[in-house]
Amino acid sequence: MQADQYKLLIVAMETSKFWKLRKWWLNLKQKNKIATRDLLYQNYLVSRNSPPVVENIPDAKTKSSGIVADTPEYQQWLDRNYPQAKELKKIKLNCTTLPYRPLISIIVPIYNADENFLRQAIASVIEQAYDCWELCLADDCSTKPHVKEILAEYAQQDERIKVVYRSENGHICRASNSALEIATGEYIALLDHDDLLAPHALAKVVELLNQHPEADFIYSDEDKVNEENIHSGHFFKPDWCPDSLLSRMYTCHLGVYRRSLVNQVGNFRVGFEGSQDYDLVLRLSEKTDKIFHIPDILYHWRIHLESTAADSDAKPYAANAAQKALSEAIARRKEPGEVLLNPDFPGVYTVRYQIENPQLVSIIIPTKDLADVLDVCLKSIFSQTTYPNYEIILIDNGSTEAKTHECFAYWQQQQPERFKCYPYDVPFNYSQINNYAVTKAQGKYLLFLNNDTEVLTPDWLEAMVEQAQRASIGAVGSLLLYPDDTVQHGGVILGIGGVAGHSHKHFRVTQAGYVSQIVSTNNYSAVTAACMMCRREVFEEIGGFEEKLAIAFNDVDFCLKIIARGYRNIYLPHVALYHYESKSRGHEDTPEKQTRFAQEVGYMRQKWQEICSADPCYNPNLSKNHEDYSLNI
Repeated sequence: MQADQYKLLIVAMETSKFWKLRKWWLNLKQKNKIATRDLLYQNYLVSRNSPPVVENIPDAKTKSSGIVADTPEYQQWLDRNYPQAKELKKIKLNCTTLPYRPLISIIVPIYNADENFLRQAIASVIEQAYDCWELCLADDCSTKPHVKEILAEYAQQDERIKVVYRSENGHICRASNSALEIATGEYIALLDHDDLLAPHALAKVVELLNQHPEADFIYSDEDKVNEENIHSGHFFKPDWCPDSLLSRMYTCHLGVYRRSLVNQVGNFRVGFEGSQDYDLVLRLSEKTDKIFHIPDILYHWRIHLESTAADSDAKPYAANAAQKALSEAIARRKEPGEVLLNPDFPGVYTVRYQIENPQLVSIIIPTKDLADVLDVCLKSIFSQTTYPNYEIILIDNGSTEAKTHECFAYWQQQQPERFKCYPYDVPFNYSQINNYAVTKAQGKYLLFLNNDTEVLTPDWLEAMVEQAQRASIGAVGSLLLYPDDTVQHGGVILGIGGVAGHSHKHFRVTQAGYVSQIVSTNNYSAVTAACMMCRREVFEEIGGFEEKLAIAFNDVDFCLKIIARGYRNIYLPHVALYHYESKSRGHEDTPEKQTRFAQEVGYMRQKWQEICSADPCYNPNLSKNHEDYSLNI
């Protein structure tokens, strides 16, 4: 519909009795800060000078969250999931019947906080559905008189509110420790002086503690809220992913910790200001594996000019403190290496571990004909690779074209020590071919590589060996790009499309992805074997590839067997290759191929139903219908 037609439609609507009544009702809702998806979406369209659209009428179960989001999508999620007064009453009643009701000490360091923000932060604690808490406020010698006035006012109103006034300014670590000194709770929760707790935050924490009283550290999902109380920047996190934590402080808010363990590791360390909670989590996670995640928005991080929620450059010292915390962490863990800051994506770090002895890497490449495709792959390996110790195990799966055999002969002549070609003329079965290849390989490290790839990162093998050498790591994957520089693979998400899909498929390589997911080193439940490394001992321990999976999901099954053995799989954004996907195998476009694919889907669903339905490296609030980390609504 053209612009003039929209104008006529708008005039007709606005002059109708229904529209006038509707406009009055929406104005009333807006005046009272009551959000509706329709209002928000219309305002959004107006702000973009876009014509109005007719939305679907919400079903009877749709409710208003009472808070306003920055996008229609997030507003819809909040309306469906954020508890309102009636639900909060039920939650509050349920809290009174819980057999385990630990005292939670909420630690708040304060320095010259904005009056309104401080009042809202304290009010968000007082309004908690769970009432067994104490609020430990430490004023770090604020110079603004309203701070002490507000603290005294609230302390007088509620005996659960405790205040300590520091005699000199010591910054956030000393102030947090001062608050810790007056805490008596079994657990502590951290709250910044300008942020907000969701009203059901502590209730959800204590519900989990009743199921897992052994928990030492609990973290939740979070979002951001600006000065107008508009919510944005939702961060729906994975369950505990230790290697993701080494690339960014992803657990962040809300963080709840066993107080005795915090005391044991030395509380907050002076010298790590701005990343003091990052340093705490790194140290604490070295003492316990009893770490739990609540997949719900329980914390609202305030956006304002002086907040890192708005701009990571607001506290430039925080990045240096984080780098220092990470460097000390890998040193404590006796995994020496270097921590690099990402200049393009603040808050993202890359750990490059030392390789004591660059042992042999066997690069395994199955192939059949398509000499031009294979030649691009081999040229890129031999011309780009800086790692000194590798061999190529090429498995010829029945090539018949003369040009292909000429290609084999050329590389055997050019690289006689590295290039080894073995014929294996059987009906194509990816798993069987790679299992056979391993019997010919001599390397400690096995790198499974598709023949339709092209190496872009010269130190790709160094980076992958750095991770594969670590005892806790199973499979190591890389960033794979289409020729147009969009993402083909940035990790595998279970449950997408029924079994698995690729994270951030078709995103531009210059994009960070959902909360820097593309550009961060991350744990995933699986990575694609188009470029995947593991130690030989891991391969042998899990029995190699499942030969029942001839074409699809054999790499996913491989990775899930690794997880079942207690290892972690990892994705590296700093290793990049082009992947000319399916050039060698074509597409699943025949009845025979589709039948076989359906059988392999059924196999995976039956064998891995539990983990495929709830990927611990993903979040149930994110969509399983899309690969872009959009919301599950």
